[in-house]
Amino acid sequence: MTQLTPEGQSLVNDLAQRHGFSQDAVTHMLWAVLNGNGSMAQFSHSEFGGSGQWMRGGMIMLGDMFNNNLKGRVDSLCSEISSVLANQPGLLQSGSFQSQSQGGNGYQNQATGGGFGSSNLFVPDPNANWWPSELGSPNASGSQNNMRYAYFANARRLAVDSGGEVWVYDTLDHQIGGFSQQQGSGSSITLSSQFGTVNLSSLPVVIKNGAPVPAPVASTSTNASTNGSIAESDVFAAIERLAALKSSGALTDFEFTTKKAELLARL
Repeated sequence: MTQLTPEGQSLVNDLAQRHGFSQDAVTHMLWAVLNGNGSMAQFSHSEFGGSGQWMRGGMIMLGDMFNNNLKGRVDSLCSEISSVLANQPGLLQSGSFQSQSQGGNGYQNQATGGGFGSSNLFVPDPNANWWPSELGSPNASGSQNNMRYAYFANARRLAVDSGGEVWVYDTLDHQIGGFSQQQGSGSSITLSSQFGTVNLSSLPVVIKNGAPVPAPVASTSTNASTNGSIAESDVFAAIERLAALKSSGALTDFEFTTKKAELLARL
């Protein structure tokens, strides 16, 4: 778990004294607001009346639902934490990419993920940038259940970390705006784009655990006298498509060179 810096711990101490909560409760709420990207928090702590939810703008629900005094104190604490986090450089995500986890009861949990950037409140997480370095900085990132994801809109790439394995997908012409994981039997991962709902499994995998994944080449089933020339034309057609993807920025120089060599080796 990421640790607080001395500055972060000093903030917790100050908030605890001024708002009348313990340092443990304030630390719990700090993480809750951070996980809600500064605009919301889902929490569960005895000093806050048990389980509850806060959203910036005044919406608050507590387990102790009729305790208006406690509601006011919790809202004040969350609002100040939100303001502090918003002033930390590189801490909160500004992208609109959102995740949704939907279970059998239809409950949906929405959140946008944030990194720790250059914030002076948290000790930098050495594993924060888990995606291939050549992708640069994501437009949005987050996590849901046992998965992490990072979306790179300009490069048309979506990186997904599942169980320690990192898969990088080509998002093609999709402008990804959401990530949804269906729980229970027949679980699946879907994305929302301008074309509607997209199954993650339908997107081409271009990198797995740091190694490029060759683009599939269409197979042919012709007689022996023409099979060689048709296979050759398929290879050159695939290289032309790769070149077009490279020109559009969808492929890096390394990916293009690697896949081109693999295709030429089939001749």
